[in-house]
Amino acid sequence: MSDVQRFLDRLAERSASRGAEPSWIAARRQAGAARFEAMGFPHRRIEEWKYTDVRAISRGDFALATDADFSPASAAALTLPLEAHRLTFIDGLFSSALSDLSDMPAGVVVQPLSQALAENHEAVGGPLGRLTGVELSAFAALNTAFFEEGALVRLAPGTVVDKPIVVQFLSRANEAPVMSHPRILIEAGARAEATVIEHHVGEEGAANFTNLVEEVMLDRGAILNHYKLVESPEQDLQIASLQVEQCRDSRFTSFNLTLGGALVRNDLISDLNGQGAEVTYNGLFYGQGRQHLDTHTLVNHNAPHTFSHENYKGILDDRAHGVFNGKVIVKRDSQKIEANQSNANLLLSDRAQIDTKPELEIYADDVKCSHGATTGQLDEEAVFALRTRGLDQSTARGLLTLAFAGEVMDQVTVDAVAERVELAVAGKLPERFNLAGLVEAAVALNED
Repeated sequence: MSDVQRFLDRLAERSASRGAEPSWIAARRQAGAARFEAMGFPHRRIEEWKYTDVRAISRGDFALATDADFSPASAAALTLPLEAHRLTFIDGLFSSALSDLSDMPAGVVVQPLSQALAENHEAVGGPLGRLTGVELSAFAALNTAFFEEGALVRLAPGTVVDKPIVVQFLSRANEAPVMSHPRILIEAGARAEATVIEHHVGEEGAANFTNLVEEVMLDRGAILNHYKLVESPEQDLQIASLQVEQCRDSRFTSFNLTLGGALVRNDLISDLNGQGAEVTYNGLFYGQGRQHLDTHTLVNHNAPHTFSHENYKGILDDRAHGVFNGKVIVKRDSQKIEANQSNANLLLSDRAQIDTKPELEIYADDVKCSHGATTGQLDEEAVFALRTRGLDQSTARGLLTLAFAGEVMDQVTVDAVAERVELAVAGKLPERFNLAGLVEAAVALNED
Protein backbone atom coordinates (compact mmCIF):
# COMPACT_ATOMS: atom_id res chain seq x y z
CA MET A 1 0.00 0.00 0.00
CA SER A 2 1.35 3.45 -0.91
CA ASP A 3 1.81 6.15 1.71
CA VAL A 4 -0.84 8.31 0.05
CA GLN A 5 -3.34 5.45 -0.16
CA ARG A 6 -3.03 4.71 3.54
CA PHE A 7 -4.20 8.25 4.35
CA LEU A 8 -6.97 8.07 1.74
CA ASP A 9 -8.19 4.81 3.31
CA ARG A 10 -8.38 6.55 6.69
CA LEU A 11 -10.42 9.28 5.04
CA ALA A 12 -12.80 6.75 3.51
CA GLU A 13 -13.27 5.06 6.89
CA ARG A 14 -14.02 8.38 8.54
CA SER A 15 -16.40 9.45 5.78
CA ALA A 16 -18.38 6.22 6.13
CA SER A 17 -19.01 6.92 9.81
CA ARG A 18 -19.55 10.67 9.57
CA GLY A 19 -23.01 10.83 8.05
CA ALA A 20 -24.51 13.45 5.76
CA GLU A 21 -22.84 16.86 5.44
CA PRO A 22 -23.67 20.10 3.62
CA SER A 23 -22.89 19.78 -0.08
CA TRP A 24 -20.15 22.43 -0.04
CA ILE A 25 -18.22 20.60 2.69
CA ALA A 26 -18.49 17.29 0.82
CA ALA A 27 -17.30 18.97 -2.38
CA ARG A 28 -14.32 20.53 -0.68
CA ARG A 29 -13.37 17.24 0.94
CA GLN A 30 -13.45 15.59 -2.44
CA ALA A 31 -11.35 18.35 -3.98
CA GLY A 32 -8.82 18.12 -1.14
CA ALA A 33 -8.54 14.35 -1.44
CA ALA A 34 -8.13 14.54 -5.22
CA ARG A 35 -5.46 17.22 -4.97
CA PHE A 36 -3.60 15.32 -2.25
CA GLU A 37 -3.68 12.14 -4.32
CA ALA A 38 -2.35 14.02 -7.37
CA MET A 39 0.46 15.77 -5.48
CA GLY A 40 1.50 13.09 -3.03
CA PHE A 41 3.72 13.89 -0.07
CA PRO A 42 6.48 16.42 -0.81
CA HIS A 43 10.01 15.12 -1.23
CA ARG A 44 13.41 16.73 -1.01
CA ARG A 45 13.74 17.19 -4.77
CA ILE A 46 11.11 19.92 -4.42
CA GLU A 47 12.85 23.23 -3.67
CA GLU A 48 10.43 24.24 -0.89
CA TRP A 49 11.16 20.94 0.88
CA LYS A 50 14.83 20.61 0.01
CA TYR A 51 15.99 20.40 3.63
CA THR A 52 12.98 18.70 5.22
CA ASP A 53 12.22 14.99 5.06
CA VAL A 54 8.57 14.16 5.83
CA ARG A 55 8.84 10.37 5.70
CA ALA A 56 8.17 10.19 9.46
CA ILE A 57 4.70 11.48 8.54
CA SER A 58 4.09 9.78 5.20
CA ARG A 59 5.09 6.36 6.51
CA GLY A 60 3.22 6.72 9.80
CA ASP A 61 0.08 4.78 10.54
CA PHE A 62 -2.06 7.41 12.26
CA ALA A 63 -5.60 6.84 13.49
CA LEU A 64 -8.14 9.55 14.33
CA ALA A 65 -8.94 10.29 17.97
CA THR A 66 -12.35 9.15 19.20
CA ASP A 67 -12.56 10.92 22.55
CA ALA A 68 -11.27 14.02 24.32
CA ASP A 69 -10.53 12.57 27.75
CA PHE A 70 -7.68 14.24 29.60
CA SER A 71 -6.89 14.50 33.29
CA PRO A 72 -7.76 18.00 34.56
CA ALA A 73 -4.71 17.92 36.83
CA SER A 74 -2.42 17.00 33.93
CA ALA A 75 -4.00 19.67 31.75
CA ALA A 76 -3.55 22.30 34.46
CA ALA A 77 0.17 21.50 34.67
CA LEU A 78 0.56 22.05 30.91
CA THR A 79 -1.73 25.05 30.51
CA LEU A 80 -0.32 28.58 30.43
CA PRO A 81 -1.11 30.25 33.77
CA LEU A 82 -2.95 33.35 32.65
CA GLU A 83 -6.47 34.71 32.68
CA ALA A 84 -7.90 34.15 29.23
CA HIS A 85 -10.78 33.05 27.07
CA ARG A 86 -9.78 29.47 26.29
CA LEU A 87 -10.55 26.80 23.73
CA THR A 88 -8.93 23.42 24.40
CA PHE A 89 -8.55 20.53 21.99
CA ILE A 90 -7.36 17.02 22.86
CA ASP A 91 -5.72 15.31 19.88
CA GLY A 92 -7.79 17.63 17.71
CA LEU A 93 -11.13 17.10 19.49
CA PHE A 94 -12.82 19.90 21.42
CA SER A 95 -12.92 19.56 25.21
CA SER A 96 -15.66 21.68 26.77
CA ALA A 97 -14.50 20.61 30.25
CA LEU A 98 -11.07 22.17 29.74
CA SER A 99 -12.30 25.28 27.94
CA ASP A 100 -13.52 28.59 29.34
CA LEU A 101 -15.72 30.68 27.07
CA SER A 102 -17.58 32.57 29.80
CA ASP A 103 -17.82 36.36 30.03
CA MET A 104 -17.25 36.86 26.33
CA PRO A 105 -17.44 40.57 25.44
CA ALA A 106 -20.21 41.82 23.20
CA GLY A 107 -19.26 41.60 19.54
CA VAL A 108 -16.88 38.68 20.06
CA VAL A 109 -17.53 35.14 18.90
CA VAL A 110 -15.11 32.39 20.01
CA GLN A 111 -16.29 28.82 19.49
CA PRO A 112 -15.18 25.42 18.24
CA LEU A 113 -15.49 25.11 14.48
CA SER A 114 -17.79 22.11 14.81
CA GLN A 115 -20.32 24.23 16.71
CA ALA A 116 -20.09 27.07 14.20
CA LEU A 117 -20.72 24.64 11.34
CA ALA A 118 -23.65 23.04 13.14
CA GLU A 119 -25.30 26.39 13.94
CA ASN A 120 -24.77 28.18 10.63
CA HIS A 121 -22.50 26.39 8.19
CA GLU A 122 -23.26 28.85 5.36
CA ALA A 123 -21.78 31.76 7.34
CA VAL A 124 -18.56 29.75 7.78
CA GLY A 125 -18.37 28.36 4.26
CA GLY A 126 -17.61 31.71 2.62
CA PRO A 127 -14.42 32.72 4.45
CA LEU A 128 -13.21 29.20 5.26
CA GLY A 129 -10.71 28.18 2.62
CA ARG A 130 -10.78 31.54 0.84
CA LEU A 131 -7.12 32.24 1.62
CA THR A 132 -5.74 28.73 1.92
CA GLY A 133 -7.04 26.41 -0.74
CA VAL A 134 -6.06 22.92 -1.80
CA GLU A 135 -3.47 24.29 -4.23
CA LEU A 136 -1.18 25.67 -1.51
CA SER A 137 0.42 22.34 -0.64
CA ALA A 138 -0.24 18.64 -0.25
CA PHE A 139 -0.72 19.17 3.48
CA ALA A 140 -3.27 21.95 2.94
CA ALA A 141 -5.14 19.60 0.60
CA LEU A 142 -4.96 16.84 3.21
CA ASN A 143 -6.32 19.21 5.85
CA THR A 144 -9.20 20.19 3.56
CA ALA A 145 -10.08 16.53 3.06
CA PHE A 146 -10.06 15.71 6.78
CA PHE A 147 -11.03 18.90 8.64
CA GLU A 148 -13.83 18.66 11.18
CA GLU A 149 -12.72 20.68 14.17
CA GLY A 150 -10.83 23.82 15.03
CA ALA A 151 -11.51 27.34 16.22
CA LEU A 152 -13.56 30.26 14.96
CA VAL A 153 -12.78 33.77 16.23
CA ARG A 154 -14.88 36.69 15.00
CA LEU A 155 -14.49 40.27 16.17
CA ALA A 156 -17.10 42.88 15.34
CA PRO A 157 -15.88 46.28 14.10
CA GLY A 158 -14.42 48.42 16.88
CA THR A 159 -14.28 45.55 19.39
CA VAL A 160 -11.30 45.44 21.75
CA VAL A 161 -10.75 42.17 23.63
CA ASP A 162 -8.90 42.79 26.89
CA LYS A 163 -8.08 39.19 27.78
CA PRO A 164 -6.06 36.95 25.46
CA ILE A 165 -7.87 34.27 23.48
CA VAL A 166 -6.00 30.99 23.96
CA VAL A 167 -6.40 28.12 21.50
CA GLN A 168 -4.75 25.18 23.22
CA PHE A 169 -3.86 21.87 21.57
CA LEU A 170 -3.00 19.02 23.98
CA SER A 171 -1.34 15.86 22.66
CA ARG A 172 -1.82 12.56 24.52
CA ALA A 173 0.54 9.60 24.86
CA ASN A 174 -1.82 7.16 23.14
CA GLU A 175 -1.26 3.43 22.69
CA ALA A 176 -1.16 4.11 18.94
CA PRO A 177 -0.34 7.49 17.35
CA VAL A 178 -3.20 9.66 16.11
CA MET A 179 -3.49 12.52 13.67
CA SER A 180 -5.59 15.67 13.64
CA HIS A 181 -6.29 18.29 10.97
CA PRO A 182 -7.56 21.38 12.80
CA ARG A 183 -8.63 24.56 11.08
CA ILE A 184 -8.49 28.03 12.64
CA LEU A 185 -10.40 30.98 11.18
CA ILE A 186 -9.94 34.49 12.57
CA GLU A 187 -11.90 37.46 11.22
CA ALA A 188 -11.32 40.91 12.71
CA GLY A 189 -13.62 43.77 11.72
CA ALA A 190 -12.50 47.35 11.18
CA ARG A 191 -10.48 48.74 14.12
CA ALA A 192 -10.99 45.57 16.17
CA GLU A 193 -8.11 44.52 18.41
CA ALA A 194 -7.19 41.24 20.13
CA THR A 195 -4.39 38.91 21.19
CA VAL A 196 -4.62 35.25 20.19
CA ILE A 197 -2.28 32.66 21.73
CA GLU A 198 -1.98 29.31 19.98
CA HIS A 199 -0.36 26.80 22.33
CA HIS A 200 0.81 23.29 21.41
CA VAL A 201 1.86 21.06 24.31
CA GLY A 202 1.33 17.51 25.50
CA GLU A 203 2.17 14.49 27.58
CA GLU A 204 5.64 13.00 27.61
CA GLY A 205 5.76 10.09 25.18
CA ALA A 206 3.13 11.47 22.79
CA ALA A 207 3.99 10.77 19.15
CA ASN A 208 1.10 12.24 17.19
CA PHE A 209 0.74 14.21 13.95
CA THR A 210 -0.95 17.61 13.73
CA ASN A 211 -1.69 19.17 10.34
CA LEU A 212 -2.94 22.71 10.97
CA VAL A 213 -4.30 25.34 8.59
CA GLU A 214 -4.99 28.85 9.89
CA GLU A 215 -6.56 31.78 8.04
CA VAL A 216 -6.60 35.35 9.36
CA MET A 217 -8.55 38.22 7.76
CA LEU A 218 -7.99 41.75 9.04
CA ASP A 219 -10.31 44.55 7.96
CA ARG A 220 -9.29 48.19 7.82
CA GLY A 221 -7.37 49.32 10.92
CA ALA A 222 -7.68 45.96 12.71
CA ILE A 223 -4.88 44.94 15.07
CA LEU A 224 -4.04 41.32 15.91
CA ASN A 225 -1.19 40.09 18.09
CA HIS A 226 -0.70 36.40 17.37
CA TYR A 227 1.45 34.09 19.50
CA LYS A 228 2.25 30.54 18.51
CA LEU A 229 4.08 28.63 21.25
CA VAL A 230 5.10 25.08 20.37
CA GLU A 231 6.13 22.97 23.38
CA SER A 232 5.10 19.69 21.79
CA PRO A 233 6.50 16.39 23.12
CA GLU A 234 9.80 15.35 21.60
CA GLN A 235 8.25 12.77 19.23
CA ASP A 236 5.29 14.84 18.02
CA LEU A 237 5.09 15.88 14.37
CA GLN A 238 3.52 19.12 13.13
CA ILE A 239 2.94 20.78 9.78
CA ALA A 240 1.25 24.20 9.93
CA SER A 241 0.35 27.01 7.58
CA LEU A 242 -0.81 30.49 8.55
CA GLN A 243 -2.09 32.87 5.88
CA VAL A 244 -3.03 36.48 6.63
CA GLU A 245 -4.95 38.95 4.50
CA GLN A 246 -4.52 42.58 5.55
CA CYS A 247 -6.57 45.57 4.49
CA ARG A 248 -5.64 49.23 4.76
CA ASP A 249 -3.92 50.35 8.00
CA SER A 250 -4.23 46.92 9.62
CA ARG A 251 -1.44 45.56 11.79
CA PHE A 252 -0.49 41.92 12.34
CA THR A 253 2.25 41.00 14.82
CA SER A 254 3.39 37.39 14.98
CA PHE A 255 5.45 35.68 17.67
CA ASN A 256 6.37 32.23 16.38
CA LEU A 257 8.15 30.43 19.25
CA THR A 258 9.11 26.82 18.59
CA LEU A 259 10.67 24.79 21.40
CA GLY A 260 9.37 21.22 21.01
CA GLY A 261 8.47 18.51 18.52
CA ALA A 262 10.49 16.03 16.50
CA LEU A 263 9.55 17.73 13.22
CA VAL A 264 7.88 21.14 13.04
CA ARG A 265 7.27 22.97 9.77
CA ASN A 266 5.70 26.44 9.78
CA ASP A 267 4.63 28.30 6.64
CA LEU A 268 3.62 31.92 7.23
CA ILE A 269 2.18 34.03 4.41
CA SER A 270 1.07 37.66 4.65
CA ASP A 271 -0.70 39.58 1.89
CA LEU A 272 -0.47 43.33 2.45
CA ASN A 273 -3.36 44.47 0.27
CA GLY A 274 -4.02 48.02 1.47
CA GLN A 275 -1.94 51.13 2.05
CA GLY A 276 -0.64 51.45 5.59
CA ALA A 277 -0.86 47.70 6.26
CA GLU A 278 1.99 46.45 8.45
CA VAL A 279 3.22 42.98 9.44
CA THR A 280 5.87 42.08 12.01
CA TYR A 281 7.29 38.58 12.27
CA ASN A 282 9.14 37.85 15.50
CA GLY A 283 10.45 34.29 15.67
CA LEU A 284 12.57 32.02 17.83
CA PHE A 285 13.27 28.32 17.27
CA TYR A 286 15.25 26.34 19.82
CA GLY A 287 16.23 22.81 18.86
CA GLN A 288 17.90 20.01 20.84
CA GLY A 289 18.56 16.32 20.30
CA ARG A 290 17.60 15.47 16.72
CA GLN A 291 14.79 17.99 16.38
CA HIS A 292 14.08 19.37 12.91
CA LEU A 293 12.55 22.88 12.94
CA ASP A 294 11.66 24.47 9.61
CA THR A 295 10.19 27.93 9.03
CA HIS A 296 9.21 29.45 5.69
CA THR A 297 7.85 33.00 5.56
CA LEU A 298 6.45 34.94 2.62
CA VAL A 299 5.38 38.59 2.63
CA ASN A 300 3.60 39.94 -0.45
CA HIS A 301 3.67 43.72 -0.67
CA ASN A 302 0.66 44.03 -2.95
CA ALA A 303 0.02 47.73 -2.28
CA PRO A 304 2.15 50.88 -1.90
CA HIS A 305 3.00 52.34 1.51
CA THR A 306 3.08 48.94 3.22
CA PHE A 307 5.59 47.78 5.81
CA SER A 308 7.11 44.47 6.91
CA HIS A 309 9.60 43.69 9.66
CA GLU A 310 11.04 40.25 10.28
CA ASN A 311 13.42 39.11 12.98
CA TYR A 312 14.03 35.39 13.47
CA LYS A 313 16.51 33.83 15.87
CA GLY A 314 17.58 30.20 15.74
CA ILE A 315 19.31 28.34 18.58
CA LEU A 316 20.43 24.78 17.88
CA ASP A 317 22.15 22.26 20.12
CA ASP A 318 23.21 18.59 19.84
CA ARG A 319 22.24 17.29 16.36
CA ALA A 320 19.29 19.61 15.85
CA HIS A 321 18.63 20.95 12.36
CA GLY A 322 17.07 24.32 11.66
CA VAL A 323 15.74 25.69 8.38
CA PHE A 324 14.77 29.28 7.69
CA ASN A 325 13.57 30.61 4.36
CA GLY A 326 12.25 34.15 4.38
CA LYS A 327 10.95 35.71 1.17
CA VAL A 328 9.66 39.21 0.48
CA ILE A 329 7.99 40.06 -2.82
CA VAL A 330 7.38 43.69 -3.75
CA LYS A 331 4.83 43.77 -6.55
CA ARG A 332 4.95 46.18 -9.47
CA ASP A 333 3.67 49.66 -8.54
CA SER A 334 3.98 48.90 -4.80
CA GLN A 335 6.07 52.02 -4.27
CA LYS A 336 7.31 53.51 -1.01
CA ILE A 337 7.29 50.28 0.92
CA GLU A 338 9.70 49.25 3.67
CA ALA A 339 10.77 45.65 4.20
CA ASN A 340 13.40 44.54 6.69
CA GLN A 341 14.36 40.92 7.27
CA SER A 342 16.95 39.40 9.59
CA ASN A 343 17.82 35.83 10.60
CA ALA A 344 20.55 35.23 13.20
CA ASN A 345 21.48 31.74 14.36
CA LEU A 346 23.46 30.37 17.29
CA LEU A 347 24.97 26.88 17.12
CA LEU A 348 25.69 25.40 20.56
CA SER A 349 27.15 22.19 19.14
CA ASP A 350 29.53 21.33 16.32
CA ARG A 351 26.95 18.81 15.10
CA ALA A 352 24.02 21.23 14.93
CA GLN A 353 23.06 22.49 11.47
CA ILE A 354 21.25 25.48 10.00
CA ASP A 355 20.15 26.14 6.43
CA THR A 356 19.07 29.73 5.93
CA LYS A 357 17.99 31.57 2.80
CA PRO A 358 16.69 35.16 2.94
CA GLU A 359 15.19 36.32 -0.36
CA LEU A 360 13.96 39.57 -1.92
CA GLU A 361 12.05 39.97 -5.17
CA ILE A 362 11.53 43.63 -6.01
CA TYR A 363 9.54 44.86 -8.99
CA ALA A 364 9.23 48.51 -7.88
CA ASP A 365 11.95 51.16 -7.67
CA ASP A 366 11.02 53.46 -4.77
CA VAL A 367 11.50 51.05 -1.87
CA LYS A 368 13.60 50.51 1.26
CA CYS A 369 14.51 46.85 1.64
CA SER A 370 17.15 44.95 3.59
CA HIS A 371 17.83 41.35 4.45
CA GLY A 372 20.59 39.30 6.00
CA ALA A 373 21.53 36.13 7.84
CA THR A 374 24.30 35.26 10.30
CA THR A 375 25.45 32.11 12.08
CA GLY A 376 27.84 31.88 15.01
CA GLN A 377 28.72 30.20 18.30
CA LEU A 378 28.93 31.32 21.90
CA ASP A 379 31.94 33.42 22.80
CA GLU A 380 33.89 31.33 25.30
CA GLU A 381 35.55 34.47 26.67
CA ALA A 382 32.10 35.81 27.52
CA VAL A 383 31.29 32.50 29.22
CA PHE A 384 34.47 32.83 31.27
CA ALA A 385 33.65 36.44 32.17
CA LEU A 386 30.27 35.41 33.54
CA ARG A 387 31.81 32.54 35.49
CA THR A 388 34.04 35.06 37.26
CA ARG A 389 30.79 36.62 38.50
CA GLY A 390 29.93 33.42 40.35
CA LEU A 391 27.97 31.46 37.72
CA ASP A 392 28.66 27.84 36.91
CA GLN A 393 29.37 26.72 33.34
CA SER A 394 25.80 25.63 32.56
CA THR A 395 24.19 28.78 33.93
CA ALA A 396 26.69 31.05 32.19
CA ARG A 397 26.06 29.41 28.82
CA GLY A 398 22.32 29.45 29.39
CA LEU A 399 22.36 33.13 30.25
CA LEU A 400 24.37 34.03 27.16
CA THR A 401 22.00 31.96 25.04
CA LEU A 402 19.05 33.81 26.56
CA ALA A 403 20.78 37.11 25.85
CA PHE A 404 21.09 36.09 22.19
CA ALA A 405 17.33 35.52 22.09
CA GLY A 406 16.68 38.79 23.93
CA GLU A 407 16.03 40.92 20.85
CA VAL A 408 12.99 38.78 20.09
CA MET A 409 11.95 38.06 23.66
CA ASP A 410 12.00 41.75 24.62
CA GLN A 411 8.98 42.18 22.34
CA VAL A 412 6.95 39.44 24.07
CA THR A 413 4.40 41.11 26.34
CA VAL A 414 2.70 37.96 27.72
CA ASP A 415 4.70 36.97 30.81
CA ALA A 416 3.45 33.37 30.88
CA VAL A 417 4.75 32.84 27.34
CA ALA A 418 8.08 34.54 28.02
CA GLU A 419 8.66 32.43 31.12
CA ARG A 420 8.15 29.17 29.21
CA VAL A 421 10.67 30.23 26.60
CA GLU A 422 13.21 31.44 29.12
CA LEU A 423 12.96 28.20 31.08
CA ALA A 424 13.49 26.12 27.94
CA VAL A 425 16.43 28.18 26.70
CA ALA A 426 18.30 28.94 29.92
CA GLY A 427 16.87 26.54 32.51
CA LYS A 428 15.86 27.64 36.00
CA LEU A 429 18.22 30.48 36.82
CA PRO A 430 19.28 31.14 40.42
CA GLU A 431 17.38 33.99 42.02
CA ARG A 432 20.28 35.18 44.14
CA PHE A 433 21.96 36.82 41.15
CA ASN A 434 21.02 40.15 39.62
CA LEU A 435 19.79 38.48 36.44
CA ALA A 436 18.79 41.71 34.71
CA GLY A 437 22.27 43.10 35.18
CA LEU A 438 23.92 39.86 34.09
CA VAL A 439 21.83 39.69 30.93
CA GLU A 440 22.83 43.27 30.14
CA ALA A 441 26.47 42.36 30.69
CA ALA A 442 26.06 39.23 28.57
CA VAL A 443 24.57 41.22 25.70
CA ALA A 444 27.43 43.71 25.89
CA LEU A 445 29.96 40.89 25.88
CA ASN A 446 28.28 39.28 22.87
CA GLU A 447 28.33 42.57 20.97
CA ASP A 448 32.02 43.05 21.71
